[in-house]
Amino acid sequence: MGFYKHCSRIRPEIRISKVRISKVSKRLSLVENLCLDMSEIGEGDEVLFITQKGKRYLLKAVRGKRFHSSEGYIDLGRVIGLRYGSRVRTNIGSVWVAAKPTILDHVLSFPRVTQIIYPKDLGYIILMSGVRCGNIVVEGGTGAGILTTMLAYYVAPSGRVYSYDVKQEHLELVARHLERLGLREYVELKHGDLTKSIDEEEVDAVILDIPTPWLAVANAKKALRDGGVFISISPTMEQIVETVEGLREEGFTDISCVEILLRRMRVRRGMTRPEHQMHAHTSYIVTARKAYREDES
Repeated sequence: MGFYKHCSRIRPEIRISKVRISKVSKRLSLVENLCLDMSEIGEGDEVLFITQKGKRYLLKAVRGKRFHSSEGYIDLGRVIGLRYGSRVRTNIGSVWVAAKPTILDHVLSFPRVTQIIYPKDLGYIILMSGVRCGNIVVEGGTGAGILTTMLAYYVAPSGRVYSYDVKQEHLELVARHLERLGLREYVELKHGDLTKSIDEEEVDAVILDIPTPWLAVANAKKALRDGGVFISISPTMEQIVETVEGLREEGFTDISCVEILLRRMRVRRGMTRPEHQMHAHTSYIVTARKAYREDES
């Protein structure tokens, strides 16, 4: 059951003894620590340092180690015992905040061995898929493992993600990331091609990030439970045309395609305006629900 068991077992101790928490937390994985309401940084804990210039570094609090940057260096052992949210100074006076990392901070630190799915798209995918605790999800295109990890985080502790990839090296890398985050037991990594076959049946969602998602539409329909959700992520319009046409041929309903654009605001009194740079096109997201053609009813 992983970190969810620890939540119920350790949470009462949080109200009793901070020392006890610190000792217990050393035995827990990174994601196990996310579910604990702990405010104090322990040795070996992951800390998200947000610098004075807005840079972000995900580092471990370890005694005797320094982290060097363009804003000076910081002794990583100095934050041990401090509360999350504390401010610390580098050797040249740059002020950094020692924040508690979220699951998103962790996954965005993964090496980008393939094109990644960005946070603006991740949130939409999770909501449209309806993925929650106990769901069974098939993912096509493990890649860097960002979506895989987020899906595992949401289906745990009683659900499961079956993630396919045609490259064994991607699966091996993602297995290490999942192990480090305490989510490995909720994911089965499979070396295979969903356009050829999908082994699972009665799944709640099929989510594809592969070059030819339209070739997997028929297999996805067989794998989905009645009313299950299909999602594909594609960078080009030619891909979404092929995919949507394939969904229509298979009788899917509630078909939609969106592109999500994210623009930050530069907020200053009397000078507020959009920032010049923005996260514009990253991918098109096609969603649909399983339904039957008239000749199948």
